Amino acid sequence: MNTVLPVSQPAPADDPVSARVVEFAIGGMTCAACSTRLEKVLNRQPGMRANVNLAAERARVRLEGVVEPAAVIAAVAKAGFSASLVDAGTREREKRAKLLAYQRESRRFWISVALTLPLVGQMLFMFGEHGHQNELSRWLQLLLATPVQFWIGWRFYDGAWKTLRAGGANMDVLVVLGTSMAWGFSTVVTLFGLDQHVYFEGGAAVITLVLLGKLLEARAKARTSEAIEALIRLQPKTARVERDGQWIEMAVDSLMPGDVFLVRPGESVPVDGEVVDGASSIDEAMLTGESMPVGKAPGDRVFAATVNAQGALRCKATGVGEQTLLAGIIRLVGEAQGSKAPVQRLADRISGIFVPVVCAIALVTLLGWWWQSGAFAEALVNAVAVLVIACPCALGLATPTAIMVGTGQGARAGILVRNAEALERAEKISVLALDKTGTLTLGAPVVTDIVSRAAGRDEALRLAAALEHHSEHPLARALVAAAGDTALAAVAGFRAQPGHGVEGTVDGRALRLGSPDWLGVGDDPAVTALQRAGKTVIGLAEGTAILALFAIADALRPTSRLAVERLRRRGVRVVMLTGDNAATAAAIAAEAGVDEFRAGILPGDKAAAVAELKQGGAVVGMVGDGINDAPALAAADVGFAIGAGSDAAIEAADLTLIRNDLLAVADAIDLSAATLGKIRQNLFFAFIYNVLGIPLAALGFLNPVVAGAAMALSSVSVVSNSLLLKRWRPAGKPH
Repeated sequence: MNTVLPVSQPAPADDPVSARVVEFAIGGMTCAACSTRLEKVLNRQPGMRANVNLAAERARVRLEGVVEPAAVIAAVAKAGFSASLVDAGTREREKRAKLLAYQRESRRFWISVALTLPLVGQMLFMFGEHGHQNELSRWLQLLLATPVQFWIGWRFYDGAWKTLRAGGANMDVLVVLGTSMAWGFSTVVTLFGLDQHVYFEGGAAVITLVLLGKLLEARAKARTSEAIEALIRLQPKTARVERDGQWIEMAVDSLMPGDVFLVRPGESVPVDGEVVDGASSIDEAMLTGESMPVGKAPGDRVFAATVNAQGALRCKATGVGEQTLLAGIIRLVGEAQGSKAPVQRLADRISGIFVPVVCAIALVTLLGWWWQSGAFAEALVNAVAVLVIACPCALGLATPTAIMVGTGQGARAGILVRNAEALERAEKISVLALDKTGTLTLGAPVVTDIVSRAAGRDEALRLAAALEHHSEHPLARALVAAAGDTALAAVAGFRAQPGHGVEGTVDGRALRLGSPDWLGVGDDPAVTALQRAGKTVIGLAEGTAILALFAIADALRPTSRLAVERLRRRGVRVVMLTGDNAATAAAIAAEAGVDEFRAGILPGDKAAAVAELKQGGAVVGMVGDGINDAPALAAADVGFAIGAGSDAAIEAADLTLIRNDLLAVADAIDLSAATLGKIRQNLFFAFIYNVLGIPLAALGFLNPVVAGAAMALSSVSVVSNSLLLKRWRPAGKPH
């Protein structure tokens, strides 16, 4: 089975109904209000549907019809931000640009500290008996504070101007309003020699603290993308490729499907391929999370970035470039990190109206204190504190940072999340439907018994294998494998009867091969005995005569029973879906510890079974691996595709499990619970911070310096809390 994750191909641009998703790197966003406003701006444009992620600094835009990426870049620029198409070199360019920007901002921060310390330091000497004698000259304070306000703080003025010009408001507006009011009032007092206290230290300290918060936030946000960075670093840059009998070193990007490459002991596999010659074991922990190496022999699949152990392997490339499993993982993780969970919608709605409301509260605070106390200076300080403490950054970072870390940890454990919405829903699953073959079982059935009737054992097996020779069904492959090297006759008039069997003419004989019920021998004692033993029975008939019965068994995965127990402990109702008869299904279900099953379900009816389970409001998950599972996976609230399954199943699923192990489903649900737990904690802290901070500032209990420190720490605390998800590990298998 092909395990390469499918690549979404863009539709032709000249197709009027075509649609494709394009990713852009966004520059200039400073808080949640920015990302929310930009998303609204893009979604108002015809032919655009956007999702903007503040933490990842990305916008994923669905373009419809003839809309080109240039239109998106223009709309973003008009909104006061910058945009560029994401390509293979974007990540490296961004890393270099961010490093330079970080170094530049870091230098400015330390200059700001040097200018601000004397202003704040004088406050320590003003509480003594001769406090005011220790106060710095107001003209010196003006000289120290002005560069901090307008040079160090220029980034806030620039951001505020671009936002206001585009008709919005963000955190920069709050910082600029608050610090400018403090600096402006103090400057007027200084210039005219008024008998008032000056607040140069307040504005300078706020800008310095906000800048510190931005630097700490940038460092923390960089750590949230470590999962993708680690994956990108895994793939080797070169490969040893066979050319005219010689091994030459080539760039991995130059390989084509069909090229033969060599993987020596200790080397990483350069691209996906199939072993042609040699035997070894390969460490696939980066894909599956499993620490045990996997044995490889001719015919086995190998995957890019996995590490060869002791033997040399000669392999044929099957997936290169964007078609490798690793590239698919990187793509899915990136898409999931850039997606938005439904729980973030409330935060987005609040962020969109937050800044205007805060400005109104600050104005009321200024007028209220001035009217009550008659002291304009005191009223101004309290209004500035309101503006400074009301930062929506923590609110905007609460969800995306947790999603980025959670999906990254999932990728390391072999759990690929298609989008944040699926990750959120997984925690709420109350019913889990399981396909039997390849999910609960190993998916590699073998013929265990042949009951001869009107034909000899070898003859019956030869005829049955001829009928199933071109089928990919696991039971068909078991029959063909049992026939071994026997020469198989051609089939004429072949027809498949979905859910029942196949029929055709072999050696001039009209044959049918399929379920006992279809052949009219469902109540045969031999059939019943084999089914009670947990085996699937297939009959071969010529006309009404039964030539032979074949018993096929598919062993239960060693971890299936433990996985079912874990799911049941979480309160999940587990239901097995299978096309097998009731007796065989009952035997497998009992062995796996599954109390409920649906037997005799035709491939096309699995989606209907899932729809039935969803009745009553249940959140239903579906686990499958085959093409026939794709409709059911799509119909479920959350679809889990076992990684060794078909491309169709993987494409239809919300989560792809690289490990061929049902325990990965339980791990995925645990990851969902852990990630949603962090999101809830972050949103709680962000809301509580503003709910408590703004009233305290308005009532005069916080000065601007304390408010600035609290604002900076709020964003850092949210990101740091999300980073605690790096401690999450899958429960794994028992030792």
